[in-house]
Amino acid sequence: MSRSSGARPIRLSLQANDVLPEGLNWAILDGYVRTAAWDESGETITLGVWGPGEWVTNSFSTLRPVEMQCLSAVRVEQFEPSEAEILQFLQLQIRNTEQIFELNRIRSAEDRLLSLLRWISQRFGQVNSLGYRLSLKDMNLTHRSLAELCGLTRVTVTKNLNRYKALGWLQDVGESDLLIPQAVLRRSADHRL
Repeated sequence: MSRSSGARPIRLSLQANDVLPEGLNWAILDGYVRTAAWDESGETITLGVWGPGEWVTNSFSTLRPVEMQCLSAVRVEQFEPSEAEILQFLQLQIRNTEQIFELNRIRSAEDRLLSLLRWISQRFGQVNSLGYRLSLKDMNLTHRSLAELCGLTRVTVTKNLNRYKALGWLQDVGESDLLIPQAVLRRSADHRL
């Protein structure tokens, strides 16, 4: 990533639910950010989820307003992207938006949430021979925020997460991590998108 020319780049440390200043390009050094807009009734529309090593901006969106909301504690640095970095960002933004749109079109709440967890774990989790390890705590993905990401109620998310654990579709690993076994990843891929 190209750094800001001239003046020293702005660095920010923000907490969960803080909003990044708009109209600037932010390299994510640590933490997770969601880009979001709202529909006419005030419901959140998630446009993308971004993590360490990626960058985020709302400069290229035609929707207004688009907020860059911190899902977790975040450290960012302002920078000026090259044309190649802008093209790469736009391609990733399109892919993010399309995948989230497809997730939200899955009619079954059970399959929708499972597909969301699969998508998040493949994008930000750690792969091992058993499946994907995902830390909802590190990403600060509460039941409420998972519900907002996939258009369900918090109660539905909680009920389904408990059901997945009872069925072995999610396994507790350590204090706050989850393992999504390979067989479940294949199942959700078959029912997804």
